Amino acid sequence: MAEKAPGGKKRRRKRKLRLTLRQNKIKKADTYTDSLGWSTDVGRTLEDAPKVQEPETLNIQCDMCGSMLKIRKPKRARYTVTCTYPECGNVMTFD
Repeated sequence: MAEKAPGGKKRRRKRKLRLTLRQNKIKKADTYTDSLGWSTDVGRTLEDAPKVQEPETLNIQCDMCGSMLKIRKPKRARYTVTCTYPECGNVMTFD
């Protein structure tokens, strides 16, 4: 066997590392378009529940007794409304 160097340590070869702050291989044409992980919805947060839309209502005054009636907005152009006051019972037609 060959004899060891004095001191009993074996010499290792040092590796040379290039430490640079710039990266030469970045191209201007490369665009990174990955949307994993982050939400792209800007105006909505995860805690807000979607709002329930309530139907639109109309306030109509009865022709006979003058009571105010609150009805849903009709889907058709022609509709009829019956007064809910028990002594009146007037039927109004709208075109």
